[in-house]
Amino acid sequence: MKLNRMIASIASAAVYIGGVAWGAAEVPVANDSPLGRTVQTCGTCHGTNGRSVSPTFPNLAAQTAPYIEAQLKAFKDQTRADPDAQAYMWGMAAQLSDAQISELADYFSKQPAPAGGKSGGPAAIARGKQVFEEGVPARQIPPCASCHGAHGEGLATFPRLAGQHAPYLLKQILVIQNALRNAPVMHGIVKDLSRDQMQAVVAYLESM
Repeated sequence: MKLNRMIASIASAAVYIGGVAWGAAEVPVANDSPLGRTVQTCGTCHGTNGRSVSPTFPNLAAQTAPYIEAQLKAFKDQTRADPDAQAYMWGMAAQLSDAQISELADYFSKQPAPAGGKSGGPAAIARGKQVFEEGVPARQIPPCASCHGAHGEGLATFPRLAGQHAPYLLKQILVIQNALRNAPVMHGIVKDLSRDQMQAVVAYLESM
């Protein structure tokens, strides 16, 4: 009940901010500036201006600034301890000051969103859309849209999911489901999702 009340309380806010990042113009940064050099370092894995071309690494472009900031701080203080966090991000984030983290979060949040992909077929995408918009009432699983926005655009510390790589999203759902990543709200939601439902919803999210 507590989880459902939390989701209901933020649903109206998600509607209000929905689509803020859509249609944003690219924000330039000087390559020889401190921020520019850090952005280039991030781009080694996350792509130019945060638009990743590798399914291993998430898109950062158009991600919500509060989410990026929260995750970078979790990497820095090592409270996000899933295997990929340890392998890729603990060392990188350890070098960042809080001011740099805030600058990076602001910068990437203002970049244009990446174009969605199509790794799933029409039937899978349709099933995923249903889970995203309606949840799974039989298992008391609420709609993903309640927290992540009607268009998957994210809400504050609830991340943008639209256009994200399906393999990356699937891996994150699995590590949260198996409690390898500390995300108690999400664990309560995804713990009863089947593998087929996960694969369908990430196919839909990637296509958005």
